Amino acid sequence: MILPSDVAAAATRVHDHLRTTPLVEADPATFAPAAKVWLKLEQLQHTGSFKARGAFNRILAAAEEGHLTDAGVVTASGGNAGLAVAHAAAQHGVPAQVYVPETAPAVKVTKLDELGANVVRAGRKYADAYEAATQHAAETGALFCHAYDQLEICAGQGTLGRELLEQTRGELDTVLLAVGGGGLMAGVAAALEGDSGVVGVEPRTAPTLDAALAAGEPVDAEVSGVAADSLGASRLGDIAHAVAARTGVESVLVDDDDIVAARTLLWERHRLVVEHGTAAALAALLSGAYRPREGERIAVVLCGANTDPTDLVQPIRSG
Repeated sequence: MILPSDVAAAATRVHDHLRTTPLVEADPATFAPAAKVWLKLEQLQHTGSFKARGAFNRILAAAEEGHLTDAGVVTASGGNAGLAVAHAAAQHGVPAQVYVPETAPAVKVTKLDELGANVVRAGRKYADAYEAATQHAAETGALFCHAYDQLEICAGQGTLGRELLEQTRGELDTVLLAVGGGGLMAGVAAALEGDSGVVGVEPRTAPTLDAALAAGEPVDAEVSGVAADSLGASRLGDIAHAVAARTGVESVLVDDDDIVAARTLLWERHRLVVEHGTAAALAALLSGAYRPREGERIAVVLCGANTDPTDLVQPIRSG
């Protein structure tokens, strides 16, 4: 279980290691005419996603408790979590080993190499990489950093929620954010408990939160679709489910076509390059899957930028 006090402790711990990412007011005519909409540009965080928040909190907390050894850290990740752990480990001067599935996007694997991580391909699914990473941790004593279902990881991600409250001076009704394994959702919902609501947005092709809320517990879900490289967890984390149930997190599903349209709009109108998973949160507004009430104050979290931008620019055809 994660509480607001865990997020507060994380905020103190990681303060000097993270960027305060911009919050910009969006044109309501584009997104939701009846509401006030901000875009939280968390794709500008270190390593291009919110994952740096949790990675720093996990590693710094372990160092404080004497649990960080020369064996360094290890994680299993198709990309963003691995990038964050590799960056945080390098900043702390310890080695990082990152297990990735063979399907991990090349753009993310290249960045892992650039950060100095030892990248190991293990199997075709995240579950295969996860098993290899936990085995490595057991054999070497390396600190295991879960991609999303670990108290320190979730609390670190929750610092984004505290940042939103500060930037909006508390005048915030709802946060729309994308959900995969649920670490970001868990942290933000815990941070905002009693202040603002959280809506978890997922592709219909990867409904881990929706399936868990329907079943009353985390269950396996079939995962595919355009955002599977970043929202590829097949099961919501236990911490995320507990927080969602406690705080009343809402679930909204969007179609892949709407995700693509939202990502394209962000590029064409605002020159913002984000992952498909990130664009899912905005797709909820643009498609009408989430309908704001009159005057609702909404922050849409754009939480990842590690993507191949070549499909955003259409080739010019000669006439």
